[in-house]
Amino acid sequence: MWQSYSNGMLVAIGLIMAIGSQNAFVLAQSLRREHHLPVALLCMFCDALLVSAGVFGLAAALSQSPLLLGIARWGGAAFLLWYGAQALLRAWRPQALDAGGQQAPRSLRRVLLATLAVTLLNPHVYLDTVLLIGSLGAQQPLPGAYALGAASASMIWFFALALGAAWLAPWLARPTTWRLIDLGVAAMMFAIALQLIIDR
Repeated sequence: MWQSYSNGMLVAIGLIMAIGSQNAFVLAQSLRREHHLPVALLCMFCDALLVSAGVFGLAAALSQSPLLLGIARWGGAAFLLWYGAQALLRAWRPQALDAGGQQAPRSLRRVLLATLAVTLLNPHVYLDTVLLIGSLGAQQPLPGAYALGAASASMIWFFALALGAAWLAPWLARPTTWRLIDLGVAAMMFAIALQLIIDR
């Protein structure tokens, strides 16, 4: 159980931590203290829903087809290796996270709609969360524990941004911080890719 759970957590946190529009949006809302907790909760809920759809939907399909299972295993390993290489390239030339400028306060409804747009209109969320995390989870001994681990990673990350934005902002503004994060992400992606290749 713990191996599946930790695999889900490591894969998810590695994907979530990369600098992106969703992280910048959550951090900006948190720095302004503008509905930052509902934003974090909505991001976490969307991630959990998409991960569950990917893990359990793909699990059923993969269990019926050894060919699809092989494609998912090797495709997932290749993607993880590519993603780890991208993290190493980012570590070579790190950038700070831009939280965005000041703007007039918005209603909770507008902020939540913007959160949904940033989360669900990004094509990478379907590649990363549904296909990659889902296909890897479908191959775990306990897919449910894997999905729970991935959801836990999402919860920890988004609530850390929401609750600790003022404290985290000076560190997240430093390229060196993102160099260390990306090196950690690369190590996690390479380790899980190796596990997929070995566990045949």
